Amino acid sequence: MRERVVIVDYEPAWPAMFAELATSMRRVLGDVAVRIDHIGSTSVAGLAAKPVIDVQISVRSFDPLEAFRAPLESMGLVYRADNPERTKRYFRETPGRRRTHVHVRQLGSFSQQFPLLFRDYLRSHPSAAAEYALVKRRYAAEFRHDRLGYVKAKDSFVWDVVRRADAWAQCIGWSPGPSDA
Repeated sequence: MRERVVIVDYEPAWPAMFAELATSMRRVLGDVAVRIDHIGSTSVAGLAAKPVIDVQISVRSFDPLEAFRAPLESMGLVYRADNPERTKRYFRETPGRRRTHVHVRQLGSFSQQFPLLFRDYLRSHPSAAAEYALVKRRYAAEFRHDRLGYVKAKDSFVWDVVRRADAWAQCIGWSPGPSDA
């Protein structure tokens, strides 16, 4: 059976869940992790989300892979070598543990900056976050058992927000703030 797409109300405990996880990651990764950031919908106060803590770890290089793979695996995370997105290295929780997605990306790359800008824009624009929550709930109901369909359905809205976020970033001179951990 395919996994159901579920959107829940914002959970005030999500930042603490991230902080606990990030502290452990910082301890095992040390300087390999230039940044550790809470990204995704659970990182935006008040935003309805899938109950998944998304973490972005920024590294100087993907090589050697073992520099971050072994420490993350020691925390019980599973490396997903079959991930088709070549701009990141991806880890997930083991079965039965709290849902966690870990995205390792190269510092300064577009793919590393994108989720930080998206997050910061939604944090600074509650009306856009509220719009996004409505879109997510609508498509979660429509694509209840089709995660890929759900993601694709949101694409046009997400890219519209990205255009707005880019204009906002240019206007205010945005750059990522300090690392979350």
